[in-house]
Amino acid sequence: MEEASEETFVDYATIALEHHALSICTDKIVPRKTVVYETLVDPTVIKVTGERLKRRLFTKFLVLRPKPALVQLVSMTKYYEPYIVINARYFLDYYRMCDYSVYVDNEVREVILLNQKFYPEKHPNAVSSITLQGEERLVVENKAFFMLAKDGKEANLETLPSAPSEKNPEETITKYCIAEVDSTADINFVRKKLVQRPENLSRIVDEVFEVGERVVIYAPRFKLQYIHTQTGQEKSIEFDGVTAKRINVEGIFSILIRAIKSVPKAIIEKQGKTH
Repeated sequence: MEEASEETFVDYATIALEHHALSICTDKIVPRKTVVYETLVDPTVIKVTGERLKRRLFTKFLVLRPKPALVQLVSMTKYYEPYIVINARYFLDYYRMCDYSVYVDNEVREVILLNQKFYPEKHPNAVSSITLQGEERLVVENKAFFMLAKDGKEANLETLPSAPSEKNPEETITKYCIAEVDSTADINFVRKKLVQRPENLSRIVDEVFEVGERVVIYAPRFKLQYIHTQTGQEKSIEFDGVTAKRINVEGIFSILIRAIKSVPKAIIEKQGKTH
């Protein structure tokens, strides 16, 4: 009678190590598109708006403002603020190592499963058990849409209005000496956000990092610089070149804090004594 051939022992740990070392993420990244918004506001309109608001720049104690003649326009500069719009997806099909504990009667001395012998672990005052080593297959899929500012931080969608784009963006970039965003900055940011392999990963079946939409938008801005002729203090105010709205408006909380700090120390001490 012929003996049955013994099945080869499957060493999952070795398989995992070999596949993990050879695994490489597949990148599918579309070329980046450049859009330059048209300037829809006449510079004169910006100057008029600035004249109306200039006294607010030098407000003291929330109510005290200098006379209009004391605040003079020093310069008016047009620049472009970059925004990066990107839509990405990360897909990972992988295996992870796992151990399964199987409890057996305390009288059992040996267990044979899949032609492998297992010897129960004896535990004082507890049920005996054997440990089966294997792999589990899982799938992870992350999708995200980002709008980034020039510093790489996520930007508020409300800060970017809709506008028609210049027909020849390259000419505008050259004319205004626009500093273009690094060609890989957006990809690096999104990759760090989405591509995260699990710590318990043992081997990879498929791994894809895909960018299906990738646009850098340059939005026109106007910066007006003013000087208080009596104190020599300079401050600026900025406007959106599409909507003429003021941008980077200081919040009321910041204004209050600044006003409190500007109160003379003597006044604070005097008030403290009266109370």
